[in-house]
Amino acid sequence: MSDYLKTTLEQEEKTLSPFATKSSQSKGRQKPIASDGLRTDFARDRDRILHSKSFRRLKHKTQVFLSPEGDHYRTRLTHTIEVSQIARTIARALKLNEDLAEAIALGHDLGHTPYGHAGERVLAEFCDFSHYKQGLRVVDFIENEGIGLNLTFEVRDGIINHTSKGSPSTLEGVVVTWADRIAYINHDIDDAVRGGVLNIKDIPAKYIKAFGDRNSKRINSMILDIITHSFGKSFVAPSDKFKEDIAGLRQFMFDHVYTRSEAKQEEQKVRDLIAFLYKYYINNLDKIPRYIIDLDSTKEQKVCDYIAMFSDRFAVNKFNELTIPSNWAKI
Repeated sequence: MSDYLKTTLEQEEKTLSPFATKSSQSKGRQKPIASDGLRTDFARDRDRILHSKSFRRLKHKTQVFLSPEGDHYRTRLTHTIEVSQIARTIARALKLNEDLAEAIALGHDLGHTPYGHAGERVLAEFCDFSHYKQGLRVVDFIENEGIGLNLTFEVRDGIINHTSKGSPSTLEGVVVTWADRIAYINHDIDDAVRGGVLNIKDIPAKYIKAFGDRNSKRINSMILDIITHSFGKSFVAPSDKFKEDIAGLRQFMFDHVYTRSEAKQEEQKVRDLIAFLYKYYINNLDKIPRYIIDLDSTKEQKVCDYIAMFSDRFAVNKFNELTIPSNWAKI
């Protein structure tokens, strides 16, 4: 072990909370690797995710609004970056392991399909599919052309448990569950207002009073409440009042944006597109990359694995390639 890495690990022992996950206490990887003498295991996981193809594809995957016109709407990648920043802020303030929180945050949505939850719902009709389970498949089996990323137990645990139904085994994983919720509620309000789907005045007054009337104020108030309520404790959570109000604001978004807005009117086309691709590939397995075919899984899962990798525009291009006749010319 280099002096630099040794110093880093010693600093963690001295400065992090007794409830933090120390890098030296990691449960390790499925396949042990030699130390690089520089980074902790969690920092290495962060970098492996950051440099992966799956991470780069997030820039062309839907967050909420399908194929929005304009440069300022969130994509799955910008959402991930916002989650990462919020998670780092909370972890730093609570003296938790910032590298671990960041790695989980950067990897938490790697399993998302083209067109977000709309695509996820279609694939779930054909195989046992959810984006959080798929995220673990991505880092374990699919990324790096079938080799996987060989991440630590703690990062893998955080990825599969990042939703509200999950139960992360580390406080850093819990931080990401709240950072995810804070990020998407607030940036989806911002995008909905920008797109004319929602008027800021439509938000019930009690939530404006609780969190603030601007995106930055809402985010700051939610983060500050979690930090204040959790500092020095063995848990990470907002106060009961904020937890209730966050849940209420989230439900407001489901009722007025996520399920009923004009921005969702194209979802039937998404269903038709993804279903067509599934039916095509289930009957043409030879068109799927060899490393996916070689995975120990059902043919239905292999098709879902492949389609889930697609970006929105790649899915459209594949659909067009398979359904629209090419121009013919004889020279």
